[in-house]
Amino acid sequence: MSMNRRRFFALSGASVTAAFLAACDSQGPDRAQSLLALAERKNESAGRFLFRHTSIDRVSRGAVLAGSAFPAYYVSDNVPVWDPASRGPWTLEVGGLVDRPLRLSLDDVLRMPRTTQRVNHFCVEGWNAVADWTGTRLSELAKLAGVRSTAQYVDFASFDDGYHESWDLASAMHPQTLIAYGMDGRMLGPDHGAPARVHSPVKLGYKNTKYLVRVTFMAERNGGYWSDQGYEWYGGT
Repeated sequence: MSMNRRRFFALSGASVTAAFLAACDSQGPDRAQSLLALAERKNESAGRFLFRHTSIDRVSRGAVLAGSAFPAYYVSDNVPVWDPASRGPWTLEVGGLVDRPLRLSLDDVLRMPRTTQRVNHFCVEGWNAVADWTGTRLSELAKLAGVRSTAQYVDFASFDDGYHESWDLASAMHPQTLIAYGMDGRMLGPDHGAPARVHSPVKLGYKNTKYLVRVTFMAERNGGYWSDQGYEWYGGT
């Protein structure tokens, strides 16, 4: 019987939980937290084992673009919009463990090597949607900045009310991980992360930071908006 990666992760996490539930005693929630932490570590280990830098997401033949049905998501009270009148021109800052820290305008990003790909977007809630994304590979940005060998993680920060998420470097360097500025043949709109966002089919949606303003390469991982609230840090598909 074939089993896709997402089903494998779900079953592996459930198996770890089921195997240890009998050990829970009157301490209840505290023991449950330890159990969930263990399940997450097991899932991350499985995800890292199965992840392949050369694996490519391919949508099913005849897949239809989600278009206007593609859900919008943000954590601010209102749709985040970059206002040049109050903030100045949008820029993308690239720093941390790099030889050449960068501050790029949108035009600078648009001049970088361009990739357009039709891929899945997987949500932690169980749905997926297909879209065409246009942008530059994160690996191109890393090359331009001169990422050091000591970097093992990347943090993506947003102007959406302090939203950020960190990734392992291997996932960030995947050829389908983009700094995206276009969707379905048009420039990104505010609902989907304009002026630029991270998008990759190798991570669940909450890891794909929208309204991007900063990329930081790090030796140690940090958390994230949802990761700090109990969602899996690795968040692979």
